[in-house]
Amino acid sequence: MIKIGVPSKGRLMEQTFEWFSARGLKMRKSGSEREYSGHVAAEGVELVLLSAGEIPRELAAGRIDLGVTGSDLVRDKLADWQVQVSEVAALGFGHADLIIAVPACWIDVDTLDDLDAAAAAFRVRHGHRLRIATKYHRLVRDFLTGYGVADYQLVDSQGATEATVKNLTAEAIADITSSGETLKANHLKVLSDSLILQSQAMLFRSALSTGPELDALIRRLSGG
Repeated sequence: MIKIGVPSKGRLMEQTFEWFSARGLKMRKSGSEREYSGHVAAEGVELVLLSAGEIPRELAAGRIDLGVTGSDLVRDKLADWQVQVSEVAALGFGHADLIIAVPACWIDVDTLDDLDAAAAAFRVRHGHRLRIATKYHRLVRDFLTGYGVADYQLVDSQGATEATVKNLTAEAIADITSSGETLKANHLKVLSDSLILQSQAMLFRSALSTGPELDALIRRLSGG
């Protein structure tokens, strides 16, 4: 049985269903809106509905053979991700940029160098490191290390990250954005050189999953 993990709700689930349907693999959600079960109209294939954040872990463990999730989530949640999964196809939706944003009123902070200087001054003034709220700890830490930014601490945010600055639980954020409108609504601006990753929805294959049936399905889905 080939198991395919798909995001369990929202527009991402709907677009994923449409993508598979266009390639002859019809999927649907079963039961009520709150029930996380689904059906795929193909012999030997099982649909597994999961949160997008769970799919990288399930792929790495081999509990699902194929999975649709954001490339940002795979890179952040899986160390050495290229050893654990492989990219099958870019799906052409779910586009978002992972960036760093600061309060719009910080008129002298427009680049990562500016952020580094502001972080050092913040620590002297307040006695603790500048806080950056994010869900993407690995990606953000590696990115800032590469640019020599050190005087900060990452604080976990699994909710509305853009609101953490207004709520005084962080001084800056690192999050995904598509239009930038939510950032503007929360009086935040993107640092000019802070693009960490351009993400989109991808179909991934688990490195632990093999077999001619899976190979044949992948050729069908990727147009091979």
